[in-house]
Amino acid sequence: MIDFLKGPIVHMEAEYIVMDVRDVGYRVFVPSPYAFAAKEGPVTVYIHHYVREDAILLFGFESREQQTLFRKLLEVSGIGPRVAIGVLSAGKPEAIVAAVQGENIGFLTKLPGIGKKTAQRMILDLKDKLFGAVADGGALAAAGFAAELAGDTGGQQGAGTAWKEAREGLAALGYTSAELDKAWNGLQDSVKPDETVDTLMKRALQQLFKG
Repeated sequence: MIDFLKGPIVHMEAEYIVMDVRDVGYRVFVPSPYAFAAKEGPVTVYIHHYVREDAILLFGFESREQQTLFRKLLEVSGIGPRVAIGVLSAGKPEAIVAAVQGENIGFLTKLPGIGKKTAQRMILDLKDKLFGAVADGGALAAAGFAAELAGDTGGQQGAGTAWKEAREGLAALGYTSAELDKAWNGLQDSVKPDETVDTLMKRALQQLFKG
C-alpha cells in the first residue's frame, strides 16, 4: 500500500499530476493540480491507494489533513473517490469539518457533487468522527460562522453584493484576502449585473485553481 510519493512533477492535467519517482511515472489524481504548479524540485504527495476490480488509482494530497478527510468522506454512503476529490477541490479541510460539525447543509450543498441527501448523510455519518481530523481546530468555529453567512445566497442580486457574499463563502473555504483579490481582478470585467453568488463562487474557484 502506497502512503506517499516523493519526486518532481513532470506533467500536469486538469485532474491529475504525473510524478517521476525513480524513473517511474505515477499518475496521481489531486484536488487541484495547479496547487503544485509553483513548487520546484521534489514534492511530497500523500497518497490514498484505491483498488477496485477494473482499476488501480492513486489519489494525492498536499497534507495529511486532506488525506484523512478524503478517507473519512469515502465512509459516507454515496460518496466515491471522484466525489470526495471534488469536495476537497472546493474547500479546505478545516472549513469542511466545521460545516459538518455545525450541520451547515447550505454550505455542504455548495460543494461539487453534494446534494441535500448526501449532505445529510455526511452530517449523520461523520459529525462525531471528525474531531481532530484537521490540525487547526481553532479555525473551525470561524469557518463555520462565515459559511453560515453565505449559506442562503442563491438568489440574484447586484454584482457588488453578490461578490461580497461569494467572497465570504470563499473565505470560509480558507482562501486568503490576497487570493480573493486576485480572483476578483480576473472576474470583474465579465461579471453580469444579475449573476448569482453560487455562480460567482464557482467562477472564482476556477480563477484560484489557475493560480
